[in-house]
Amino acid sequence: MMLKPMLTVVALTFTATAAAASFGCEGRDLIADLPQTERDQIATAVAGVPYHQGLLWRATKGEAEITLIGTYHFADPRHDATMTAITPALADAAVVLVEAGPEEQDRLQQALVADPSLMIDADGPTLPERLDDHEWDILRTAMAERGMPAVLIAKMRPWYVSLMLGISPCMMKVVAEQGVKGSLDAMLVTAAQDREIPVQALEPWDTVFTLFSGLTPEQEIGMIRATLPQAEYADDYAVTLANAYFAGDVWQLWEFGRLDALKSSGLSDAEIEEQFALAEDLLMNRRNQSWIGPMTEAAQAASRDGKGIVAGFGALHLPGDEGVLNLLARDGWTVERLGG
Repeated sequence: MMLKPMLTVVALTFTATAAAASFGCEGRDLIADLPQTERDQIATAVAGVPYHQGLLWRATKGEAEITLIGTYHFADPRHDATMTAITPALADAAVVLVEAGPEEQDRLQQALVADPSLMIDADGPTLPERLDDHEWDILRTAMAERGMPAVLIAKMRPWYVSLMLGISPCMMKVVAEQGVKGSLDAMLVTAAQDREIPVQALEPWDTVFTLFSGLTPEQEIGMIRATLPQAEYADDYAVTLANAYFAGDVWQLWEFGRLDALKSSGLSDAEIEEQFALAEDLLMNRRNQSWIGPMTEAAQAASRDGKGIVAGFGALHLPGDEGVLNLLARDGWTVERLGG
């Protein structure tokens, strides 16, 4: 009973950076409920970030063309409008690039079934030993709401626990029952397959494991501590993030999470900033940098046949100094926002 949601969450790690879902779930918009001073604080932080607004983009360099889509990794009926908007680009695409294609997803799940140690640390200290009593009580309660018993959570690797905390109990039920077939990523892959367009992955199937392999024990447990506050109102968090995403306010998601952690985690400001810098580096910046080469090569190859390519990946990979759009611009691409 536990394996299916566990596999789904790990598979989503390819794409689920700071993303959650509201489809079929109810909750408050926490950003809308903030005092004006805090909304202004978020707006100020967002304003200086390159390409912080928008989900659909085009990058051109000579004859090469890339249509870029910032995706959202759970089902939502609002994805239909996005798919309609990118239909012309798909019609002219030589290849569709995604974070993890069907082959990578299959290999990942096979590896997890064959080797439980990828998620379970059988030899190291348990989470109850690494957290204080209050933190462990919050964690085991939050994970029980997600269908995971304390005896299993105690030996899980901290990075996996931290990622699971970012998915609300409501959405855990949805992914356990339905998977992520209604996610924008899955819809993009299906649309490509229906048109017999090749689908290629931007990174290897085992990226999710190599991302966290160099963390110190302190950094590992810090991931959980920084995430615990949102676990107690995760359904609200899910609705909040979904609303921001569909408004195209991509980087607002990140700055809201930072502000919330600073207010609620109990960690020092320095510890929170360290955790957010680490997460941005591991989950976004390094991966963004590694994707520019494959996208460039695919677009140049497609241009020789008079075609473009489509690239879809988590929306938080688009903005920022080291975001995909700014990296392309620095490499001589002309970047323009489309409708989303």
